[in-house]
Amino acid sequence: MEDCEPCKRKEMASNHGNQEISDPVEDMLIKTGCINLHYKVQDCYSETKDWRKCQLEVNEFRKCMEKHQQSRLKGIQRT
Repeated sequence: MEDCEPCKRKEMASNHGNQEISDPVEDMLIKTGCINLHYKVQDCYSETKDWRKCQLEVNEFRKCMEKHQQSRLKGIQRT
């Protein structure tokens, strides 16, 4: 995903003045394991400017987030 615009922005931000700039949303998405699917959605919309053309990417991202949420809830119920 070398052409990933959000990836480039994150890299530029993290290298800016050698200071780590953290985006809380991206940090959360990294923890879910769905960050790459999030980038795919952003890339698709950036290229097409039409959410209707990005439904495959949106649905993959949604399923990943739902899977993470279900596993999180199962962990909470066990305690």
